Amino acid sequence: MKNILKNTPMKPVNTFFFRLACIALPMAGVMSSCDEKELLNPVPNIALQDAYIFDTPARVLGQVNGLYGAMKNGSLYGGRYLMLADIRGEEFINRTQNVFTGYDAWSHTVTSGSNDASSAWGTSYTAINSANLLIDGLPLHPDVVDAATSAQYIAEAKFVRAFCYFGLITRYGQPFAKDKGASPGIPLRLKGESTPANNDLARSTVAEVYAQILKDLDDAEAGLPATYSTALLATTRAHKNTAIALKTRVYLTMGDYAKTVAEAKKIVSDAAPFGAATGVKHQLQANITTVFFTDYTTTESIFSMPMTALNLVSGQNSLAYEYNLNLEYNLNPTGILGEKSWSATDVRRTAFTRIAGGLTYLKKYNQTNPTIDYVPLLRYSEVLLNYAEALAKTGDLAKSVELLKAVRLRSDATYAFPAADIATADALVKTIWLERRIELLGEGLRSNDLLRNMLTIPAKGSGGLSAPSIAPTQPEYIFPIPNAELSTNKLI
Repeated sequence: MKNILKNTPMKPVNTFFFRLACIALPMAGVMSSCDEKELLNPVPNIALQDAYIFDTPARVLGQVNGLYGAMKNGSLYGGRYLMLADIRGEEFINRTQNVFTGYDAWSHTVTSGSNDASSAWGTSYTAINSANLLIDGLPLHPDVVDAATSAQYIAEAKFVRAFCYFGLITRYGQPFAKDKGASPGIPLRLKGESTPANNDLARSTVAEVYAQILKDLDDAEAGLPATYSTALLATTRAHKNTAIALKTRVYLTMGDYAKTVAEAKKIVSDAAPFGAATGVKHQLQANITTVFFTDYTTTESIFSMPMTALNLVSGQNSLAYEYNLNLEYNLNPTGILGEKSWSATDVRRTAFTRIAGGLTYLKKYNQTNPTIDYVPLLRYSEVLLNYAEALAKTGDLAKSVELLKAVRLRSDATYAFPAADIATADALVKTIWLERRIELLGEGLRSNDLLRNMLTIPAKGSGGLSAPSIAPTQPEYIFPIPNAELSTNKLI
């Protein structure tokens, strides 16, 4: 079945006029097909009934594939979500003042009517609703697939729901660290909807949303397979270690360092070379360029959105387009690019940046015609850095430094951390934060790293192309709930 997702910026729409058709993501060995009759004479999306979408194993698998297809939407984890999260920080300079390529997010001028406010909101809730429909519907049709397969599919749906809720709460909710999650968060929708009848729903607190995310991830870990039959599937579908890796990010964001450590220990060995002992054997690759330029499905890539020439995200939602083709953003000379500890011989600088017209650009996403770079959503190097930061916060500085060095020395083998940078917990944490900015540049994590630590978003640029600093006390620190939700949800 051809991909039916639109990879253009999403216009504000009623959140719950959801598409319930089979949104399929091509993945070798798991893709179900819809026959030509269905494509030529489709059943109206809103009219699809459980008896139809759950009547055969192939249709059920189509719903599962559709979950990942919904995540891959260009306005969400196919590109734009990551781009907006990064450009809010200090690493990039806007060159075009184009509101369709994130200028509002970069300049901190997002309003409830901005496309940047609505893009992730609507697409996230669409993916969440798809997950809810599967979670609700499968138990009502127990004879379509066997119990083990049903449990796995529900676990995959819970992983997708958790991933999307985490993206929403870290963009539209106050940081957990502000008041331990007591602030108003977002509507927590846990039932599948096929009509807009139940649009009205009050916001749950930030803490309640995090509690649901962790419950879903615990359930997912229990129900997901340990691995898959191919590296492609192990990279593009959730398995046990995928859920564990995401939990290290969630607990770190909450400031629960002991639980971050506990989760990381499940998939990181006690000694170098660090790796996962069970399930998918995650480990760092010897050369980071392998992960981005050669093989998108190594054991370092825990979870990614795949692209093919016939199923890709292109144009203004594409990371390759934004950073490397149309050159919408150059790297900020006073951001991480200007960090003295990031040496000129570091592979991440020599391979992932390029100079054009006197400006430096990110070329981590190097496939520009067509834009078929996979979008990395979870990498093993992040897990190691999550673990390192949590260890530093809980007093195990020696092990923290080992993990930090594993990441840095992979790309800069001769680098020696100054003693002062790793001598105390506070200094070590700040050094790990710098390493995150280098290692994860352009992977959608900078905004959350600033917000989870209640740090001011630094000013950037100069003259007509500049953006002010934003303190945690300012309303611009988080995104506003979009008008589409405000106009259709009376309890928001």
